[in-house]
Amino acid sequence: MIGVHDAETALKWIDDEGVKYIRLWFTDVLGVLRGMTITRSEIEDVFANGQGFDGSSIEGFVRIEESDLMAHPDFSTFTIFPWAINGERIASVFCDIKTPFGEPYEGDPRYVLRRMVDRLAADGYTAYMGPEMEFFYFKNSSAPEIMDKGGYFEFSTVEETTHLRKAAVGALEGIGIRVECSHHEVAPSQHEIDLKYQDALKMADYSMLYRLVVKEKALSMGHYATFMPKPLYGVNGSGMHVHQSLFKSDKNAFYEQGDSYHLSDLARSYLAGILVHINEFTLVTNQWVNSYKRLVPGYEAPCYISWGRRNRSSLVRVPMYQLGKEKSTRIEVRSPDPACNPYLAFAVMLGAGYEGVKKGYPLPDPIEENIFDMNDRQRRRRRIKTLPESLFEALEEFKKSDLMKEILGEHIFAALIQNKTVEWDKFRTAVTDYEVKNYLSML
Repeated sequence: MIGVHDAETALKWIDDEGVKYIRLWFTDVLGVLRGMTITRSEIEDVFANGQGFDGSSIEGFVRIEESDLMAHPDFSTFTIFPWAINGERIASVFCDIKTPFGEPYEGDPRYVLRRMVDRLAADGYTAYMGPEMEFFYFKNSSAPEIMDKGGYFEFSTVEETTHLRKAAVGALEGIGIRVECSHHEVAPSQHEIDLKYQDALKMADYSMLYRLVVKEKALSMGHYATFMPKPLYGVNGSGMHVHQSLFKSDKNAFYEQGDSYHLSDLARSYLAGILVHINEFTLVTNQWVNSYKRLVPGYEAPCYISWGRRNRSSLVRVPMYQLGKEKSTRIEVRSPDPACNPYLAFAVMLGAGYEGVKKGYPLPDPIEENIFDMNDRQRRRRRIKTLPESLFEALEEFKKSDLMKEILGEHIFAALIQNKTVEWDKFRTAVTDYEVKNYLSML
């Protein structure tokens, strides 16, 4: 179970379960899970007043001269892990980061998404997200050594990776995170676990727990799970296809009965907003140098800006409508990868889509042909543009975006530019194995 109403309920649960340690979670600007462990004797005060910490060493947080921050538990995220960690029962709770004066801290990624969710709520909308997060199992973390040779939807009870995945599914359901399905993916040793869609903020929290649980369960069984977008050359990388929709009350605002795609005008403008602004937010949804090794033709990852229904080469897909299931009407954005910060990724997609709604962006015609089979001339004739081909290109697009600065806030906007500039500089000046292998004996 995840979530309680107040500190009193959380404390009772802690004592009933004999929990001695409580983890306070939050993320840095890159989506790396951060936190601290509080003992039972101190937790009542923390629940009431928050826990202070030095934010100057957290990536993308504060400068050293203004480093004091407070972590305030959000009781709706409180849970107790039903398995022991290092022999002890552990509780956890995600926190909202605030200043010592009790104001939301603008460098907190969770606050960025909460602010976007509140903005939509003020107009009567609830945003739902359903990410499909892929990952690889390797024998250990020192080298990408595969553990199976399975393919898409292959199922084998004798493969150790099947048992690893089942353990992760059981652990997720054990803490109240609903799993829709799990399966082997296209590449060897690549797997996917799909969660039941949730409101955007809850799903971002769940996504963080998902990555933690998958990794911890693999580690407990002597192996390693990675969400690196492209750990192996010559096979598919790992994506995070994000299904999304807006609801008004209990009605799906994306559904329209008379439309050929069953998309409302709002959904069409939202989808157009994604297409118009995707190059601006790709730095957020695909934030690593390695992300762009996945976004290349030939491995099912979208790299051309288009939409369609049956076309899985499209960047945005509209899943087929099923009669009587109006609530399932949604769009699927296929370019993000699972190594992003889900709080920021969800926020920029919602912000870009809603910008299309507010300004009434027209939606271009769908493309149902396989774009990977087209040549450059055919793509130009169809006006099909491409995603950034490197972190540098994504960074340049991001820098120019007033919309991204508005959605993320000036603090995180500037922090991402600074961090990714350093990453790109380190990458472009590094001497790689490829260069040594191909040039050393020749030049």
